[in-house]
Amino acid sequence: MPTDLPAPLPADLLPPGVRSGFVPGINGLRMHLLEAGHGVPGRPVVLLLHGFPELAYSWRHQLPALAAAGFHAIAPDLRGYGRTTGWAPGADAPVAPYRWFSLVRDMLALMLALGHRQVHAVVGHDFGSPLAAWCALLRPDVFPRVALMSAPFGGPPGLPLGTFGGPPGLPLGTFGGPPGLPFGTPNHPPRPAPDVHAALAALPRPRLHYQWYYSRPTSAAEMDHPPQGLHAFLRAYYHHKSADWPGNHPRPLPGWTAEALAELPTYYVMDAAETMPSTVAPHMPTPDQIAACHWLPDDALAVYAAEYARTGFQGGLNWYRNSTDPAGQAELQLMAGRAITVPSLYIAGAADWGIHQRPGAFAAMQAGACADLRGCHLLPGAGHWVQQEQAEIGRASCRERV
Repeated sequence: MPTDLPAPLPADLLPPGVRSGFVPGINGLRMHLLEAGHGVPGRPVVLLLHGFPELAYSWRHQLPALAAAGFHAIAPDLRGYGRTTGWAPGADAPVAPYRWFSLVRDMLALMLALGHRQVHAVVGHDFGSPLAAWCALLRPDVFPRVALMSAPFGGPPGLPLGTFGGPPGLPLGTFGGPPGLPFGTPNHPPRPAPDVHAALAALPRPRLHYQWYYSRPTSAAEMDHPPQGLHAFLRAYYHHKSADWPGNHPRPLPGWTAEALAELPTYYVMDAAETMPSTVAPHMPTPDQIAACHWLPDDALAVYAAEYARTGFQGGLNWYRNSTDPAGQAELQLMAGRAITVPSLYIAGAADWGIHQRPGAFAAMQAGACADLRGCHLLPGAGHWVQQEQAEIGRASCRERV
C-alpha cells in the first residue's frame, strides 16, 4: 500500500453530480467515499457497500439515480480498498481489524462522523452484502433497512444444542443457524466435521476453494503481477463471473461436500495447482466481446486496474483471511440464534452463482435469517456484477425498493 495520501478520484471519471472526498478518523482510517445528493440538508441516507475486487466506483450508476430520487447516496472505499488509507499492508497484518464487528464499527463511525444517527437503508453487494447484514443485525437502530445483493445471509454461525448428557456423537441440533465450530461438551465431544478442504484436494481432479486460495500469503503477489497483465486479468475475471460467460447457470447444491462444491465454476472452486490469474485466463473475452461489453467498457475497467495497480489486492484479501479464521467465526457465535428483524430485500443476477455458492444460505435467508424479507429479485441478463451489468434495472430497483 502506498504511503502517500491519495487525492480525490478525478471528477472526469465520475458521473455528473458525484463527488469524491475523504473523512478522517474513521476507526483509524482516512476513508474515501463517493457521494451524490449531498449539500441538501435532511435528505435520507442510503449507504452503498461494495465487494471484491471492486470499489466505491462500482456504484457509479446508482449514486446519481438515488440522488435524483431524493436521497443522499454514500459509497465508501471499504477498509483495505481504493483510496481509503490507514490499514496495515501485508499478508501477515493483524486480521482483527477485518472482523465483522470491526467492519460494522467502520460504518457506524463513518455515519456518525457525517452527522447521521440513522440511515434510510444500507445496501451491500458481494462481500458488502454480509457487511450490510451485520450492520442491520448488530445496530438496527442505525441501519433500519437492508438490501443484500449477490451473497445471501444465512444467519450467524450456530452453536451445538442439546449435547450435555446426551449420547456420544454429533450434537442433537444447532441453535441459531448453520453448525459452527466443533466445540467440545462436558461429557462427549462431538465428532469433528468432515474436512471438506482435504476432500477437495483428494478428488481425482484436485480442487481448492477460492476463499482459502485468497487467504494464502502468496495470493496477493500472484494477483498483483499476473502474467497477462493487470488489465487483462481483471477483464477475464469480471467476464468469467458475468452473464456474458455462457457457463453461468446457477442451481442449488445439495450440501457442503467436496463433490457438491466441485460443481461450482472454477472461479469459486479452483483447480488446486492454479492461481486465480491462470484460472480465469482461458476465459478472456474476444476483442469483439470486449467491444460489445456495455456494462464495463475499457475506460471503466481502467479505473479498477489503476487503483489495484496502486494498492495491490492484499487489503481486500484480508477480508478472506478473516472469513477463513476460526477465531473470527467463534466471535460471531455470540449472535447465534439472532435474525435480521428490520425490513430486508435480496437482489441478484439470475446468472450469479453467488446465490448458491454457500449451500443452504439462500434457503436459510428465506426461512428466517431475514425475518422480514420483503422479496428476492433475480434479474435476467445479469451475473455476479448485477448493479453494473443491469444498471438501468438496478437504478430502478434502488429508487423503488430502497
